[in-house]
Amino acid sequence: MQQKKLSIGLFGFGCVGKGLYDLLYKDDTLASIKKIVVKTPDKKRHSNFSTFSFDPDDILNDGEINLVIELIDDAAAAFIIVSTAMKKGKAVISANKKMIAENFRELLHLQKKYNVPFLYEASCGASIPLIRNLEEYYKTCSLQSLEGIVNGSTNFILTKAFEHKIFYQNALEEAQALGYAETDPILDTEGFDAAYKLTILTAHAFGKCIEPSEIFRIGINQLRETEFQYARREKLKIKLVATSCKDHEEKIYCIVMPKFIQADHPLYHVDGVLNGVVTKARNGDAHFFSGKGAGALPTASAVLSDISAIAHKYKYGYEKYYAGNVPRTKNDFFMRVMVSFPIEKKEDIQSWFLAIEESFYNNESGYFTGIISFKNLRELKSLQEDISIILFDVCNENFDINKVEIPEFELQTI
Repeated sequence: MQQKKLSIGLFGFGCVGKGLYDLLYKDDTLASIKKIVVKTPDKKRHSNFSTFSFDPDDILNDGEINLVIELIDDAAAAFIIVSTAMKKGKAVISANKKMIAENFRELLHLQKKYNVPFLYEASCGASIPLIRNLEEYYKTCSLQSLEGIVNGSTNFILTKAFEHKIFYQNALEEAQALGYAETDPILDTEGFDAAYKLTILTAHAFGKCIEPSEIFRIGINQLRETEFQYARREKLKIKLVATSCKDHEEKIYCIVMPKFIQADHPLYHVDGVLNGVVTKARNGDAHFFSGKGAGALPTASAVLSDISAIAHKYKYGYEKYYAGNVPRTKNDFFMRVMVSFPIEKKEDIQSWFLAIEESFYNNESGYFTGIISFKNLRELKSLQEDISIILFDVCNENFDINKVEIPEFELQTI
């Protein structure tokens, strides 16, 4: 049966909006753009000016427009657009991870109340098909964990710092010069962007609806050259990794933090601006998704995929969320980490560890590697702003701290 052609109202005409326009211009079989609403009237645009407007109501109050696509930066304005469109019975597509993550429960309510589809594949991983796979392939599958590199800016910075042996600040400046990082890169480098995406992915993977602020988050801006030297020596890489993991008691933890990645891990080879996500199921199956996590055409291609899905009457089912067996939050577990610190903090940092495996210091700084509880790590981070923390791994469910042999050691100095 031939599908009804969609009439699109597009909010935003930046890189992604222009990319979508170009894709639909080549093939408008499923949909065509009737109106584009932009914010800046005097900006030069390479398109038919008659399709542009500066009044949101030209889209929201147009009865012929049955699909609203929101591609703007302002999360608060995006929520007003999306919620108003739903209330008017229009299907909606968005790529705004901050808006979706911060309003997830309300957006679920609106979809159900007004019986409209709301798709947002482009919000997490751009061209990588993550959300629909979590919704459909893993619909009846008990996932154990999801971990991934979901921010291309930080991955580019870490790749440059590691492979080219340049300092973090120089790598950041290069990322900014190439347009991979913003002038104010805090959303990327402090892990906020990754936390927004993990909020969305966790809801689809486990049915767990959490606030972004509930995610334990550590960024990369405190990393020192010492950590990169350690990684090179041990043949490891440092990646900013977002992780959601559920244990056998149906408890879940969600963390975003730098992590040492071994050479046999799929994420080891995810470099530059690429993204990658690994899912593991209870029955032992593991799957790896990788691709361009940002950029005009990769993101626009994900939006185009959502357009096709809506044309075929698809909407997210949220079966795991509505099933009623949502996992509880896991508040404590053991982690193997490296903590680097200014030398005057050495005694204090040491006291937080349950077991220390390796230590080093000089006249200016030092580090410990070893076992620490999540509760201790969370408190330590809140008390100390000038330390860096890198995860080796979370200890497995059978880990018993009482059986750990604490080695005799002397602090190594230079």
